[in-house]
Amino acid sequence: MARALSLAELGLHTTTPNPRVGCVIVQDGLTVGEGWHRRAGEPHAEVHALQRAGARARGATAYVTLEPCSHHGRTPPCAEALLSAGIGRVVVAIQDPNPLVGGQGLARLRAAGVLVQCGLLEVEAREINIGFVARMTRSRPWLRLKLATSLDGKTALRNGASQWLTGPAARQDGHRWRARACAILTGIGTVRSDDPQLNVRGVDGPAGPGDGRQPLKVVVDGRLELSPAARILAAGNVLVAAAVAHRSRIAALEQRGAEVALLPAPDGRVDLAALLGELARRGINEVHAEAGFGLSGSLLGAGLVDELLLYLAPCLLGDAAQGMFDLPALESLAGRRPLVIRDLRCIGPDLRLLARFS
Repeated sequence: MARALSLAELGLHTTTPNPRVGCVIVQDGLTVGEGWHRRAGEPHAEVHALQRAGARARGATAYVTLEPCSHHGRTPPCAEALLSAGIGRVVVAIQDPNPLVGGQGLARLRAAGVLVQCGLLEVEAREINIGFVARMTRSRPWLRLKLATSLDGKTALRNGASQWLTGPAARQDGHRWRARACAILTGIGTVRSDDPQLNVRGVDGPAGPGDGRQPLKVVVDGRLELSPAARILAAGNVLVAAAVAHRSRIAALEQRGAEVALLPAPDGRVDLAALLGELARRGINEVHAEAGFGLSGSLLGAGLVDELLLYLAPCLLGDAAQGMFDLPALESLAGRRPLVIRDLRCIGPDLRLLARFS
């Protein structure tokens, strides 16, 4: 199963909106076939593994990181492929979290007399597909908020200057996190101040170069202030979330290839929860947010952030510099939000911290 999980990671950048899945087929203690799901619409991991195993699959054990599908989508059901190949035993890490189909693949295999076991390395398998599980179980993507800060928690000088707080290694590592996401989210303030491209640069997929996938770029722009000349629009694949139906501004953005979604909240701003719901409906599993003081605070305040990805530069900017989050003052430490540090390591001269809300 550990090998199947490492195979699943080869699809880290490419399988969206599908889950990342790996499969290993073992006969008499020897691996006779293995495979992984590459892209939506292409054969699933089990099919690749069965093709490599050939006749040696009969009576063998298949280790799969996610329950084999039992329904016809863009590809035939994998449960039937395993049965046709004569697989005698199937070991699954996690059941499909989709409530409409979860358990049906396992039931089909058991009904045909296949020995089925579920739960091996379940925690690790859920981590690989943390966004897919989130979308299936709560109808909302997994949201990771990335920030680059000084050691005293400042993201920019008082005048807004922030390039570059962290070194080249940290910035390139940030692109690798962008690459695994289905969408990159930012706010109009960041676009106005930095004019970012907000794309993935210099990152090859785990299986090699040429993945060629760029995440959807999402701009929270309540009053439709985004300039049609902004660099973020240059390559298309942009969704602008707005709160006002300003026809001429919408038309100007659409002429540049952007799509505008009207998602007003009662306070006149963009309804961020509704935006994440819309992204889930579009098959977005993981959202990588790179936002400023205001939007970062709004996402946190709304309880929409699942984990923080912080790059800490070994420097101090002082009290007058800009902080990380626009959040209301606490009257008591009892109101603080606890975090669990999941990972801490050096990236060049900087520290990278991954923390998840407990």
